[in-house]
Amino acid sequence: MTKKFLVVGAGLAGAVYARTLAEHGHNVDLIDQRCHIGGNCYDEVDKHGIRIHKYGAHIFHTSNTRVVDWLSKYTTWRPYQHRVLAKVAHDEYHVLPINKKTAEKYSLEAILDTFYRPYTFKMWGKKLEELNPKIQQRVPIRDDDNELYFPNDQYQMLPEHGYTEMFSRILDHDNIRVTLGTKFDKSFEANYDHIFNSMSIDEYYDYDLGQLPYRSIKFVNHVLPEKRIYQTSVVNFTTWTGPTRVIEWKNFPGHGESDLTVLTYEYPCAAEDNDNERYYPIQDLAGNNRALYDRYLNIQNNKVTFIGRCGTYQYLDMHQVVSSSLSAVNKFLNVDSKL
Repeated sequence: MTKKFLVVGAGLAGAVYARTLAEHGHNVDLIDQRCHIGGNCYDEVDKHGIRIHKYGAHIFHTSNTRVVDWLSKYTTWRPYQHRVLAKVAHDEYHVLPINKKTAEKYSLEAILDTFYRPYTFKMWGKKLEELNPKIQQRVPIRDDDNELYFPNDQYQMLPEHGYTEMFSRILDHDNIRVTLGTKFDKSFEANYDHIFNSMSIDEYYDYDLGQLPYRSIKFVNHVLPEKRIYQTSVVNFTTWTGPTRVIEWKNFPGHGESDLTVLTYEYPCAAEDNDNERYYPIQDLAGNNRALYDRYLNIQNNKVTFIGRCGTYQYLDMHQVVSSSLSAVNKFLNVDSKL
């Protein structure tokens, strides 16, 4: 029986839901308040011929073959092994994650004070001890000479023609209608059998139980008349103030060649200081934020399913969004999921 669904948000979660529902014969309206598809993965080629990810660098990495197989229906790939350096002094750089070479030079406390505490404070607005340890564990200290940022992932790559092109192909289906520049309104719900909503759950409920905190990022681009500035695509700064990191886009394969280079500096801030652009749910050590989210989730609502990073209040990598979304939408449809 054909049903009519509304998907709110044209990011990864919304795209997975929309495509899967459409392939099962349902009609899908997908809306996004931004003027483009792709969510935070959106990229574009600027006037200098350099591809820029508008909302920060997105590097696809995973060991989940089925996720790769699903996405590979909509894109070809460029192999890319991500490397990150941390700038300590004017001409001193160290590999991230911290490896054996750096650990031999710095004590554990010095590593924490130099590479973790300042970055954490800028990124999250909190001390290291105030956050869930899982955040720090994402970039563990290693006991080998590894120089890769994702050393354990089988697949590390970038869409050959960019993320936006990949999203365009995912959403290219007769049963999907995309409308951009459209903010969700609850009055829409009467027209659909079900809504899959990637907006923040507290915003949906008009903050009745309180506001969930998020971190955001302000991006500042600089065009410089240099062939190349840094050795890697991403360089972290170990200072207590200023940007957390800089991205040099030409260092990503297939992102353009030019006599100049484009650098993007990232300045984290509270979401309310950046037009409520919500990027990262804050995982506090006490779990108060998650508890508030669970209170919202327990509100009886058979018409709406909350999806994605904001809808589920989770810090998710791209492959995790795809995997969890495929599993959830197939469960909703009551069909076998291979993920």
